[in-house]
Amino acid sequence: MEVVSAVGAQISGLGSIFVGYIIPFLFVLTIVVFFHELGHFLVARRAGVKVLTFSLGFGPELAGFTDRHGTRWRLAAIPLGGFVRFFGDEDAASTPDQEKLARMTPAERKESFFYQPVGWRAAIVAAGPIANFILAIAIFSLVFMVYGRQMTVPRVDQVAPASAAERAGFKPGDLVLSIDGEAVESFSDMQRIVGIHAGQVLTFKVERGDREVTLEATPELREVKDAFGNVHRTGLLGITRSLAAGDVSTRRYGPVEAVALGAQETWFVVTRTFDYMGGLIMGRESADQLGGPIRIAQVSGQVATFGIGALLTLAAVLSVSIGLLNLFPIPLLDGGHLLFYAFEAVRGRPLSARTQDIGFRIGLALVLMLMLFATWNDVLHISAM
Repeated sequence: MEVVSAVGAQISGLGSIFVGYIIPFLFVLTIVVFFHELGHFLVARRAGVKVLTFSLGFGPELAGFTDRHGTRWRLAAIPLGGFVRFFGDEDAASTPDQEKLARMTPAERKESFFYQPVGWRAAIVAAGPIANFILAIAIFSLVFMVYGRQMTVPRVDQVAPASAAERAGFKPGDLVLSIDGEAVESFSDMQRIVGIHAGQVLTFKVERGDREVTLEATPELREVKDAFGNVHRTGLLGITRSLAAGDVSTRRYGPVEAVALGAQETWFVVTRTFDYMGGLIMGRESADQLGGPIRIAQVSGQVATFGIGALLTLAAVLSVSIGLLNLFPIPLLDGGHLLFYAFEAVRGRPLSARTQDIGFRIGLALVLMLMLFATWNDVLHISAM
């Protein structure tokens, strides 16, 4: 009976992991990857390029079908990405098959990606990341319309002793109006601005009673834990929000306002990413914040406990991140292809096959090193919890 109980407990534990982490992870990643590849696919079809394969995942095919245009739509065994393979591609990374290209007839060249004008090729490649940004705006907009946004008035409730806020002269009851001239509507807006400006002097315009006061504060870089025990490095002032009646509300938006806010939210993720990268270079940020598939799965499971709205928001953030990552000028990624096309447009002819091959090999090495580093961070993160 003890053996049976132990086996049952293990099965139950695996089931909990599958439902709690794997399903949310696959939900988020599948949405993001599908729309990224759909961007490539739709523009390629518009350009007259023959698409051989549309794959969600890598490795052996689990299920699929072939449409009337000859494209094989497949669901593969390793759900950590996807690809669209064009006529004339040697592999899933869209590296050219030089021998096949040389043997092509004029009719086949019209359907080949590599014989398209450089403008069309650039459009097809850029369509993937652009689709990610459009998806993020759409998801954020949907969340703002359906679930709304919780608004907490940016009013100070308490000031921590010996904090940056106390040194700056903040008082309980202060209402923050703007930071460095940027209007602040909610406490969350203030947290975002403060969070990404650790160590930098910020000018606050504050309403105190019936008068306005100008304060200067320098947020301190601190490590904080969220509700799930995850550690984040962020700028802090040392104040708490007011939860008094009338200071907290939920606001839903119409379609036009929601789309505008969705675009702002998408842009915030982009700027926050570049701020983080700049912080890495300057030594203000730590590389241990970089995460891979294990961390994404963990966060997906944690966020899913807050409901579908929170999980959709995570999908939007991940979509922006993947779109932005793919635009980095690294051969093998979309940005690397765009870099090659830029050289081609300037030179009037493509880079040599050998140069491109060397570039793809370097790109592959960089991508693999980044994946290994992120995965190692994930392992350290999980073991430290």
